[in-house]
Amino acid sequence: MALEHRFIDTNGVRLHCAVDGEGPLVVLLHGFPECWYSWRHQIAALAPHFRVVAPDMRGYNESDKPAGVRAYAMSELVADVDGLLRAFGEHEAVIVGHDWGGAVAWSFAMERPNATRRLVVLNCPHPAIFVEHLRGNRRQLARSWYMFFFQIPWLPETLLRLGGAWAIGAAIRRSTVREDSLTDEDLRMLRAAASRPGALHSGVNYYRAAFRSPDAETLWPAWLRRFIHGDPPPALLRARPEDWPRIHAPTLLVWGEADIALGKELTLGMGPLMAAPLDIKYIPLCGHWVQQEQPELVNNYLLDFLGDAARESEAAPAPA
Repeated sequence: MALEHRFIDTNGVRLHCAVDGEGPLVVLLHGFPECWYSWRHQIAALAPHFRVVAPDMRGYNESDKPAGVRAYAMSELVADVDGLLRAFGEHEAVIVGHDWGGAVAWSFAMERPNATRRLVVLNCPHPAIFVEHLRGNRRQLARSWYMFFFQIPWLPETLLRLGGAWAIGAAIRRSTVREDSLTDEDLRMLRAAASRPGALHSGVNYYRAAFRSPDAETLWPAWLRRFIHGDPPPALLRARPEDWPRIHAPTLLVWGEADIALGKELTLGMGPLMAAPLDIKYIPLCGHWVQQEQPELVNNYLLDFLGDAARESEAAPAPA
């Protein structure tokens, strides 16, 4: 198959998807402030072995942009992915996510264990680990300043949209280790996607929705939780890693070590969160945009980790 672009209806929204290949389904979930294009290298590498679907997640690029912060709650994002699987006639898939797509991938694997064949996350901490570090790691708290800035209504997206999303391209270029890893054309594509009407507002709403989730309440002082909920706090608050559902899919975590927003320490202490093997691959001299900065290495890790599924695909008889 050649790369094609489709619109898929799922969970009440219409998502634009880049689709290529045949075989077991692999879903690639991008982060902020990107789109399907951030997976261009991985689509080409995986398509000979898998059916690859890289959506513009809700709110981004050509996909629907529902109004309101609640439309970007994690439950909605997980349901979007669940609907994609059904739309492609599958009950399970390999779920791959980077940045915000990684957060959705972690949550999907926890909430839909039977639908998660394997899990791959790139430069995104497990939410339990991230919340823990926001509570007690001052360096990570400082690195995450932009998440708090994004809580201001309208101002962040207005500034990011100026000059054809110039700040988006500059931030991506500045935070890569090898600046030539993304060409001017690559940055133009990402800026154009971010400049679509409503895209940056929707992208920032992911952060606003996250701060309104029950899990974010564990960041509040104990007295404030008692004031809101009484004592004891509701059981749905997950204050410790042991309170989270464990991951039952074999998992690969790929981490660019020079990420300026997320420290390497966020990859540690994950044992209580896993009920399946976890493999962590660190990439030195690589920043946050790992699958674009080191595409060949990331592709090799993906193909090695997904080798069993790829061999099953190649051994399967051709359709009559």
